[in-house]
Amino acid sequence: MTIQNKMLILVDGSERTLQTVNYVNDFMPVDENTQIVLFHVFSGIPEEYRELVQEPTCKTVVDQLKNRETQEKGKIRACLEQAKNILISGGFSERSIEIKFHRLEKGVARDIIDEAKKGYTAVVLRRRGMSALKNIILGSVAVKLLQSLTFIPILIVGQVPAVKKILLAVDASPASMKAVEFVASLLGGHGYEVCIFHAIPGLEAIHFDLSENCRPELPEVDMSATCLETFKLKVARLFHDVKDMLMTSGFESEKISEKIISGVRSRSEAIVKEATDGSFGAIVVGRRGLSKVDAFFMGRVGHEVVYGGKKFTVWVV
Repeated sequence: MTIQNKMLILVDGSERTLQTVNYVNDFMPVDENTQIVLFHVFSGIPEEYRELVQEPTCKTVVDQLKNRETQEKGKIRACLEQAKNILISGGFSERSIEIKFHRLEKGVARDIIDEAKKGYTAVVLRRRGMSALKNIILGSVAVKLLQSLTFIPILIVGQVPAVKKILLAVDASPASMKAVEFVASLLGGHGYEVCIFHAIPGLEAIHFDLSENCRPELPEVDMSATCLETFKLKVARLFHDVKDMLMTSGFESEKISEKIISGVRSRSEAIVKEATDGSFGAIVVGRRGLSKVDAFFMGRVGHEVVYGGKKFTVWVV
């Protein structure tokens, strides 16, 4: 059997990460060509305490820490087994699920990154968990993952129900096309709904690279109806290509919708609002957009959708 999709799910032993597993169970297609790895980085007793094991004055403390480590290890292993059972009850075969209890080597983020390089299709994580991953969005681990996992899609699971509706926010950038390909390969032929979405920013949303102190008074610029129509025609051609890719992968034509909105002050806010109004189960964005401003570890729009759409599951491809 050829494994087409190999998902790395980060599990930290918290109730929230079990909700992440439930998301995968409820949202992802059950496919014989999908393999799931439940991955935990276990830190255990800090090395500086282990080195004191021979010190008589520290023996009691070290023994207590070892006992705590044993209890914590048992708790994590039980959580991993519970996660596996959730997936099996949802239809995934036992042989398609692997548990990896990994003892910390280089650091939580670096060990996750090293594991992610081993042929995975995507990394799945929760916005907030416990222990080393407790600040998965605003903490150092999350920042390192978002900066370094540029070679693989990241699925950041939120609180919204796992309805099988995708908001696919696109532009003509290579990253956006990779996002379309990812959605097509993972979900095509499984009955999902998808809305292809693009927000055209209004001219007032365009800011030149000037500081607030030296920014001159600039005249207002109005976009003519003819100019706006040119933008929309360009986006419509993009939508045609995206729809063709989705249908080729097995999406049904009647389950693909399209929406263009114009004059928005913030594309990220427009994306999150659309996801809210349409009760979508996930937002999919490309890692980098077309503009030079977007050319850092994660594009400005994708970055703002991750942070602004706090309750949503966001796929960054």
